Amino acid sequence: MFIQLNFNSDIPIYEQLKNEIIIGIAKTHLQPGERLPSVRQLASDIGINLHTVNKAYKQLEEEGFLLIHRQRGAIVHPDGGPDVNDEYIKTITTSLRPLIANTICRGVTQDELITIINDLYKEFGVNTDE
Repeated sequence: MFIQLNFNSDIPIYEQLKNEIIIGIAKTHLQPGERLPSVRQLASDIGINLHTVNKAYKQLEEEGFLLIHRQRGAIVHPDGGPDVNDEYIKTITTSLRPLIANTICRGVTQDELITIINDLYKEFGVNTDE
């Protein structure tokens, strides 16, 4: 599993790890039902504390991206992850509001922002022409 962490970032390591795993799922580098490295193994492989990996795995389980079994360890949720619901739409709106305000203040147009979003969707292998 390829994980890129920025140890100089203001984003906590466990949050970066969560994001990298979600990106791996979105890009289909991690398949539904696929087993992830053990907490100890992943911590050792990327040089971080095992409690940091455990925190990321637990939060991903709570969010519906992973299942954690005592014997089998952490696996990518067989159904591919959590479904979209009203609460998630509210979370997206809350997260995007300040980002969009920032882009407006910096002079980024709506078309430019949509192009960026479409490019990111394409990076994940999602066709934005539909």
